[in-house]
Amino acid sequence: MSSLLDAVSFANGTSMPNRLMLAPLTNQQSHPDGTLSDEEHHWLTMRAKGGFGSTMTCAAQVHPLGQGFARQLACSGDEHSAGLARLARDIKKEKSFAIAQLHHAGTKSPADLIGTAPLCPSPDSSTGAREMTNNEVYEVINAFVDAAVRCEKAGFEGVELHGAHGYLIGQFLSPEINQRTDEFGGSLDNRAGFLLAIIDGIRRDCRSSLNLSVRLSPERFGLKTSEMLELYGWLVDSKKIDFIDMSMWDIRKDAVDEEFAGKTLMELFSGAPRGTTRLGVAGKIYSAADAQWAVDNGADFAIIGRAAIAHHDFARLACADPEFAMRPMPIHPDDLRAEGLSDGFIEYMRVFNGFVAEA
Repeated sequence: MSSLLDAVSFANGTSMPNRLMLAPLTNQQSHPDGTLSDEEHHWLTMRAKGGFGSTMTCAAQVHPLGQGFARQLACSGDEHSAGLARLARDIKKEKSFAIAQLHHAGTKSPADLIGTAPLCPSPDSSTGAREMTNNEVYEVINAFVDAAVRCEKAGFEGVELHGAHGYLIGQFLSPEINQRTDEFGGSLDNRAGFLLAIIDGIRRDCRSSLNLSVRLSPERFGLKTSEMLELYGWLVDSKKIDFIDMSMWDIRKDAVDEEFAGKTLMELFSGAPRGTTRLGVAGKIYSAADAQWAVDNGADFAIIGRAAIAHHDFARLACADPEFAMRPMPIHPDDLRAEGLSDGFIEYMRVFNGFVAEA
């Protein structure tokens, strides 16, 4: 039986000291210009001190027109480099593997935040998003690559491409959303071309030891599970990706697509050949037992979200006690402050019904 305390090694020679990774969690704690604040630095370094084998930033926007949230961390310009370097340095001081997540919200970029209509692979009347020109597609590909280079120079040991939750990379992958007629639309091979071009650019411009991963949704957001399995196989076969982060919402849930009726998402993806590519899974992992279940059922490591918000030291507690479980919700704001959340982050968490108690 694998232990949560086991180290996880990656094909490019990097490693994390245990099987628990901090999920990329939106927290709206950065400065309005995307530079790192003391509040966000405190929140993330507390998790590194709390024993997480890897500490990942929130989704950090790579292009001003791709901002998805107010006070979102950014890695889109050199003005962000000093804060990124400070954060990477202090995560690594705690022997936690430092990863920056790279993000473009696409159609989910609020127009009042970015000052113009959001971008999308195809026009979207529901959000007012306009179709990206071919030149704009290449501009954003280059923005992802430039952001990866910037994060590498800042000292991060890895970068993750946010291809999940219906953001821009996922919008290109979706046969429902992506109705383009150029080389980035049509077949899955074409629709995946946006993501694959970013990967190729990062591998071209960054050192081989930079850990590169992709976060994917296995269903919803206009995606087909069969296509996500096919893409998963392509990424594995390419040997350009160190790990795939599957955001499942619930690691025990059954697949929605009728083609896979009666099968769980976990068995579909953990059972698929992956060679030397590692698999991390996220979704309702609230206890040491949940994390151990994920590993026992084929994942290489567990990616912790809300339980890491509730406990900065969830990783240390879960590794020490197989019976440890997240405190019950709703959680009093004072308890969340003690866990390193700013008042702004606490207010944001009220969006999630039942998480924050009334003061």
